[in-house]
Amino acid sequence: MKLVQRFMRFFFHLLYHPFAFTYDLVAAVVSFGNWKDWVFSILPFIEGTRILELGHGPGHLQRLLHDRGLSPVAIDESPQMGGVAKRRLGNSRKLARALAEQLPFSEKSFDTIISTFPTSYIFQEQTLSEVKRCLSDSGRLIVLPVAFPASGFLRWLYKVTGEIPSELTESLKTRLQQPFLEADFRVIVETVEVKSSKLLIVIAAKN
Repeated sequence: MKLVQRFMRFFFHLLYHPFAFTYDLVAAVVSFGNWKDWVFSILPFIEGTRILELGHGPGHLQRLLHDRGLSPVAIDESPQMGGVAKRRLGNSRKLARALAEQLPFSEKSFDTIISTFPTSYIFQEQTLSEVKRCLSDSGRLIVLPVAFPASGFLRWLYKVTGEIPSELTESLKTRLQQPFLEADFRVIVETVEVKSSKLLIVIAAKN
């Protein structure tokens, strides 16, 4: 099992870095074409116009936010993924290479900070401290950490990597809430259904 987990982490490293150009194809295949619908499911939870996306990936959500008249900014650690997004969005869009643990923005810069399918950095104390610093007094963090598709492939993938539990339970919601509560956020976890899939969306507001 540990060997499989190491292999999958190595695979995801390749997907986000040297093979970032294949991300859209891989995401579409493993989600049976539902990936964009899952990502876009966070839109109803966004408040305000100043939006920061942590981990912009290939840039689909950035384009949608811009087309809706919002003022999105985004970061990603991967220079290869940054190149993919810039080709899609154009160099005029506000994209930066940065870490969520060291956000290059001033205090209270954003109304909403969003992150879809992030890795474990989103639960780390330093990340949440930086998020809180950059949010406005009434700001909120919206995180889409996991999807439970009707098909079996992603369930299997979650199980073998050990990254995400394979079942949607109240105890899972409680575990997801804990890091945000410890960082002094008010937090709820919503369940959203999208095309025969169930998504968990974490909504964490500043106290």
